[in-house]
Amino acid sequence: MAISSGVRACDIDRVAWTWTGRRQTTPGVGGLVDKGTKGKQARTVPLIDEVRDLVDKRLKTAGDDPMARLLTGPRGGRISTAVLCDATHWDEVVVSLGYEHLRRHDLRHTGLTWMADAGVKVHVLQKIAGHGAITTTQRYLHPDMRSIKEAGDALTRHLRAPRSQAGPK
Repeated sequence: MAISSGVRACDIDRVAWTWTGRRQTTPGVGGLVDKGTKGKQARTVPLIDEVRDLVDKRLKTAGDDPMARLLTGPRGGRISTAVLCDATHWDEVVVSLGYEHLRRHDLRHTGLTWMADAGVKVHVLQKIAGHGAITTTQRYLHPDMRSIKEAGDALTRHLRAPRSQAGPK
């Protein structure tokens, strides 16, 4: 659940199409509570074209209230992990796809890997993920065979490129 459940209208920049995660919703004494992010720092995440219409619709339902929650439970309050699982039919979907071992957190690994495969530099991924150390970000990245082949092709092109024969002057 973590950071996405705490998103508010004021966290979305519709010009840059980014979302700044400032809080997370977690179980606490007496129910769900909002608190700072795990790393105690806000993180800015790009909102790709594929989700912009959905985010825009949620912003329209928020009206003029900058603190309105964009993701709410069935009664309009904070959303819990259980409600999120039920609403997305997570368990049924992953079983039907043959990925019953898949956890929602694995989607974070997938998203960061896809961005890396798209050419996003690792220091930018680190910032998006909110990791304090680049080695943590690297543990999230799982390049596919296409990316590995492309790395080899890039090296081949580099090695075959004409070189200047001129030495130092």
